Amino acid sequence: MSDLSYPMDWAYAWGGPAGKALFKEQPEDFIVEELLPFEPDGEGEHVLLYVEKQGENTDWVAGRLARFARVKRLSVSYAGRKDRHGITRQWFSVWMPGMEEPRWSDFQEENIRILQVSRHRRKLKTGALKGNRFIITLKSVDADREQLDTLLDHVSVKGVPSYFGEQRFGRRGENLERAIKMFAGEFRAHKNKRSMYLSAARSWLFNRIVSERVNQNNWLDYIAGDVPGFQDSGSLILRDHDDELMARIHRGEVVLTAPLWGEGELLSENDCKALELAMLEPYPVLKSGLEDARMKQERRAIRLIPDQMQWEWKDDLTLQISFALPKGCFATSILRELLLCEERDRFEPAAV
Repeated sequence: MSDLSYPMDWAYAWGGPAGKALFKEQPEDFIVEELLPFEPDGEGEHVLLYVEKQGENTDWVAGRLARFARVKRLSVSYAGRKDRHGITRQWFSVWMPGMEEPRWSDFQEENIRILQVSRHRRKLKTGALKGNRFIITLKSVDADREQLDTLLDHVSVKGVPSYFGEQRFGRRGENLERAIKMFAGEFRAHKNKRSMYLSAARSWLFNRIVSERVNQNNWLDYIAGDVPGFQDSGSLILRDHDDELMARIHRGEVVLTAPLWGEGELLSENDCKALELAMLEPYPVLKSGLEDARMKQERRAIRLIPDQMQWEWKDDLTLQISFALPKGCFATSILRELLLCEERDRFEPAAV
């Protein structure tokens, strides 16, 4: 957005990217695989489908599955929306109580494949994920190789700030800009759009705090009143902080958190609380807007350590990186610490 009082230039943890690369040149350059926190039951009223899609949005695919199964659209659910730009493999559930199951092998839709079918006793609800695994191929890498190797090592072991990705804020920050106008009473948003704008405002305040802690070089270090938690589950540790807990924070087994703003008291105390309040004092419009919308005060991990991160040079200009992240975390937060990754339409003019 144009308002410089709401910048998007979040601080880098390890000195900034080592160069640039082309991102998502082809669909197979960005592969996402959903990870469930459970194994399918093998029986029940719900059919679990593991589906590969390319170039299609998640809700549209759900509609096609409903049509093929001859059920209402509301009978098809999924755990999370996935980027249409790339190849994504995700789970859907189809509620079919007492109904004859179709022959899923006959499902024919361009850019959609059903990879696995199983039965389950419960509906797949939004957010019912352990996380996602990413396989990302970066092309035309132009970087200081020694610096990049060092960054890859740092990121794989020490992690990165768990920023919300730029897609949360929309093109040129338009979601945040609309949130500000909505809070000012300039318009009323429909339910889905309203949720998107609230999320953008909340995410921007979170990123602002994390970025400032990175600038102050204390995003990995406990300060008095900090609230530790767990990266994968989102649960918090609200007890006395002994030497053992401090050691776990140092090893990355436990992470520090920052607020997702809403009504209610901050869970942080002492120096941490004072720091968070001071950082957000210049943004009363966003804070009061979220409170008036009855968003609840919550917290989120500020450190993101990729699981099983590996990388391989396919040739001198092509780097493939793979890792798994907990649900709600952004692969772009990993990539931004390594390279300035630009998509084709932003990297160079399209060929005519």
